[in-house]
Amino acid sequence: MEANTRWVALTAVAPVAWGTNYFVTHEFLPADRPLHGAALRALPAGLVLLALCRQRPRGAWWWRSAVLGLLNTSVFFVLVYAASQLLPTSVAATVMAVSPMTMMLIAWLLVSERPGAAHLAGALIGLGGVCLMLLTGVEEVSVAGVLASAAAMLVSSFGHVLTKRWGAGADVLASTAWQLTAGGLFLLPVAAAVDGPVPELPAPTLLAFGYVALIATALAFAAWFTGLKHLPAGTVALIGLLNPVTGVLLGTALAGEELTARQLCGLGLVLTGVLLGRPGRAARRPGAGPHAPADDRVPSASGGD
Repeated sequence: MEANTRWVALTAVAPVAWGTNYFVTHEFLPADRPLHGAALRALPAGLVLLALCRQRPRGAWWWRSAVLGLLNTSVFFVLVYAASQLLPTSVAATVMAVSPMTMMLIAWLLVSERPGAAHLAGALIGLGGVCLMLLTGVEEVSVAGVLASAAAMLVSSFGHVLTKRWGAGADVLASTAWQLTAGGLFLLPVAAAVDGPVPELPAPTLLAFGYVALIATALAFAAWFTGLKHLPAGTVALIGLLNPVTGVLLGTALAGEELTARQLCGLGLVLTGVLLGRPGRAARRPGAGPHAPADDRVPSASGGD
């Protein structure tokens, strides 16, 4: 149980970091360069992790890295960047709060993890809490932004569960590095063709990109995929509800916003949803399942090239 608590705490680093990403993207990054924004987020993060693990993909991981790079990085980052610019943070976060249920259903299909009643209840309670916290009915909502956010939710849910299915036996840091690097490399030529040359970036924008790449991407994705390897997908999905909680608390801390009674009730519901997803003592370790073929394993970081 103590080990599960440690994995939960580590996994929680990801949604907390992602909760700050909406704010940083909306406030400091250029709104008219979504492809460059996604590439400058993914590629530096992948290269930093690649320098740390010093491993190359082997065997099936060449094409797996490409597929996961497209899903979890290239397509997802562009959609999130667009949603962050088109929507208020509250609306974007609320749409993404549907992801726990989506991940549970996809995990049921791909890795045979049937969602339990507690996980489903946690997802519904958490979604209700997010709506209570964030939706006031006064924001102007962009239809394109909602579609981008919903597409990002679907793409990431599928990509994350696919990472869990393929990741048994693989070094998490290495597989994360490969897909971030692959996704960034896919984005570079498309960004150059569509967005044009990279504009001159002022120091605050460069610092913001540094934060997004190192903290909200490299660190966050390594923590998230580690959680997916050691915890049920339903538990990890519910931990993701800490993303909008972070956004609300960030607004309170940086913008001087006051927490209303409604927001506090919503916050309580979200945390209740997260707690309902805690893994029990009898939870089966995902890495020990049937989707861990020995010939697709990669060496640990200590044995890198």
